[in-house]
Amino acid sequence: AFSHLTKMVKQGPRPLVICGPSGSGKSTLLKKLFKEFPDTFGFSVSHTTRKPRPGEENGIHYHFVSVEEMQAAIEKGEFIETAVFSGNMYGTSKKAVENVQHNGKVCVLDIEIEGVKQIRNSERLNPLLVFVNPPSIEELERRLRGRQTETEESLQKRLNTARIEIEYGTAPGNFDVVVQNNTLTQAYDDLRDFIVRELETQQNQGINVSLNRVFDE
Repeated sequence: AFSHLTKMVKQGPRPLVICGPSGSGKSTLLKKLFKEFPDTFGFSVSHTTRKPRPGEENGIHYHFVSVEEMQAAIEKGEFIETAVFSGNMYGTSKKAVENVQHNGKVCVLDIEIEGVKQIRNSERLNPLLVFVNPPSIEELERRLRGRQTETEESLQKRLNTARIEIEYGTAPGNFDVVVQNNTLTQAYDDLRDFIVRELETQQNQGINVSLNRVFDE
């Protein structure tokens, strides 16, 4: 147990894995978390083979790469997890996580279910696993249609994927906590309470992580 603890201290705080269907409200919850705790969290920037959406910047939102580049990096063992989603490849590189941890921050991984399955039992990462559950498939469909970024075909693909994700995400034992996002305020309170409790436990174990808060005026 002692060697496991020293390994965690050396690596920095445990990464936070957040997962949930497209439209579940993950991005909004994370935005609020980063705003309230500006010194605590850092995003690992994922790699993807999909094309950038308007306003997305390479190296900030994603590392946009070709399929060939991605496959070559996977073969070299540079990735912690990879997944194919809606026909595009996604992945988290070891370097992306280490960059955040070296700054003493909690590395936030916003990844797909396939990625979660790959890293959930990783002793090296020892991640905290959070699933954000939408109110219902109907509400999810309403939110996705409201974005007006999907074709009917891609929308149905996302909804089918969402059904599988919800089944896995809400099954007992797959995640440390399931945040039910019926209302944003309640969902955020539940998420924050879980994370603060976990980080206070890590602080008590000698892991250096900031919990400085910025309160809204």
